[in-house]
Amino acid sequence: MTTQDLIQRSVNTIRFLAADMVEQARSGHPGMPMGAAAMAYALWMRHLRHNPRDPQWPNRDRFILSGGHGSALLYALLYLTGYDLPLEELKRFRQWGSRTPGHPEYGLTPGVEVTTGPLGQGFATGVGMAIAQAHMAARFNRPGFPIFDHWIYAIVTDGDLMEGISHEAASLAGHLRLGRLIYLYDDNRITIDGPTQLAFTEDVARRFEAYGWHVIRGVDGLDVDAVDRAIAEAKADPRPSLIMARTIIGYGAPTKQNTAAAHGAPLGPEELRAAKEALGWPTEPMFYVPDDVLAHFRTSLTRGQQAQAAWLDMWARYREAYPDLAAELERRWAGTLPPDWDADLPRFSPQDPPLATRVASGLALNALAARLPELIGGSADLTPSNKTYLKGQGDFGPDNYAARNIHFGVREHAMAAAANGLALYRGLRPFVATFLVFSDYLRPALRLSAMMGTPVVYVFTHDSLAVGEDGPTHQPVEHLPALRAIPNLVVLRPADANETVAAWRWAMTYRQGPVALILTRQKVPVLPETAEAAMDGVARGAYVLADFGASKPQIALLASGSEVALARAAAERLAAEGIAARVVSFPSWELFEQQDPSYREQVLPRSLRARLAIEAARPLGWERWVGEHGAVLGVTRFGASAPGDVVMAKYGFTVDRVVAQARTLLAKA
Repeated sequence: MTTQDLIQRSVNTIRFLAADMVEQARSGHPGMPMGAAAMAYALWMRHLRHNPRDPQWPNRDRFILSGGHGSALLYALLYLTGYDLPLEELKRFRQWGSRTPGHPEYGLTPGVEVTTGPLGQGFATGVGMAIAQAHMAARFNRPGFPIFDHWIYAIVTDGDLMEGISHEAASLAGHLRLGRLIYLYDDNRITIDGPTQLAFTEDVARRFEAYGWHVIRGVDGLDVDAVDRAIAEAKADPRPSLIMARTIIGYGAPTKQNTAAAHGAPLGPEELRAAKEALGWPTEPMFYVPDDVLAHFRTSLTRGQQAQAAWLDMWARYREAYPDLAAELERRWAGTLPPDWDADLPRFSPQDPPLATRVASGLALNALAARLPELIGGSADLTPSNKTYLKGQGDFGPDNYAARNIHFGVREHAMAAAANGLALYRGLRPFVATFLVFSDYLRPALRLSAMMGTPVVYVFTHDSLAVGEDGPTHQPVEHLPALRAIPNLVVLRPADANETVAAWRWAMTYRQGPVALILTRQKVPVLPETAEAAMDGVARGAYVLADFGASKPQIALLASGSEVALARAAAERLAAEGIAARVVSFPSWELFEQQDPSYREQVLPRSLRARLAIEAARPLGWERWVGEHGAVLGVTRFGASAPGDVVMAKYGFTVDRVVAQARTLLAKA
């Protein structure tokens, strides 16, 4: 049997493993894997440098299946090349408890680099990985020691290229000249609705050329050698590359290929049988893998182990030549913090002038950045407003990839997805920033941050009606409850400068998922109690800021952010009227939920007659904390354009209003 025959049977093995998975599950997307199998083979068997026995090898090439609906393609490749994904798992595709879910999930299936499925996310996350590769190479590579010289590959689809996030990310990648980025475009011209002519007729090649990409046109995606040559050409160009590979969705299926019917449903027993017959494949058994084909794919194990062994030999020599750099890398890969990493964090006293928490955040961030070189990030063109510039760390770009300030431009969505790529890369701790109201623009990527558990810090400033004159378009109202609704996202809304520092400190120790810091535009006073209480209190999510009055508290005033100062002033007024009141600073619901019941009872005892929550946002969810005898002073309509203090007062965020509501609650109790 000729080598060409073996290659063709290997491609068909990928095709029909994928189609069999979908058929057995009676669910899934067979068309994309059947059409893209040849280009996937060319990439995985001739270019992709990876070690299936060590999926976390730092200098492996990264592969992203951005069209995550074609997950059966990836699972077939992972099984065939020797990852810890046995054939039995392929037979359990899309079933409860399997490692082969409907869309690839990071952390569940060995070899899956990123959770994909929402179209465009993989495209933009790969851009973040390319930023990480360029940065780490600039920081750590030395002559003769290319510690980081790998590539980032992806298969992207028509749907990926339609989604707005891919436009944002492609524009950024071209601007940054991320030459280690190579994307194979599965140009099958079919979507769920039908031919792409229905909605997608732009000249993709010219668009990407305008972005500054190297575009390779007219590649036959069914021809392994043609794809192989295109990848080699892409590697030789210093720009990010898009390989336009013309494919046929559902290739081989006699009545469904090149139609929408092959996209998102099983072929059906008769069509699948006919496809196998058309391509000369045995119709039985399902999940058939010829022995020589499996042996051919498993040569990936030897190649991968040899590549990693050569890299480890270089790494040993690098450790001798550059021990400090090597030690720094090992610390960062392990995710540990250096000694005294928090030694320079600022502290504030009540005698200090009022300070916006966004300003305190900038001071804390710079203090941390001086001691944590892994901190890297930036803003969506709001750096001066978000206070997120790292002083003395330069601007990331083709002239200085070692710099740590990334200018994402007005591209919130791509920014957040790129941050996921930075975090998944390992050895970096990314932060990104925008106004809270624009968290809507990046929410899908933030949701994936939470799903994957990537430790990204999201800095959201301009957090309430107090934004003022910019009016309702820029005054977030529903955004706090919307963020709190995302599982595995920790939301922190600090009350003052000390709580802000404490929030940053806690965020640096947390590595199980993303953190959202919600910060004020307006100045807020430094509260007398936070200098001592904030560090522990913020870490617990909520704490007793102070009790006012001579007797046991009758009512608790619960608040977050700038409204804590309001609650404190109201509590002082109530105490002067003979009503004992407790002020509870409540920066994080999620962290308070994690505390043991005894602590929660200590903060919010059952003996309280009433509870009143105060927050300049939609009050959704506060009912859990105020209970049946409580109430919430919140916002139930959009904001207004006027000076911030005027808007807050008009919406009832005044001492008089809080005191009046407290009296009413106690009268009813």
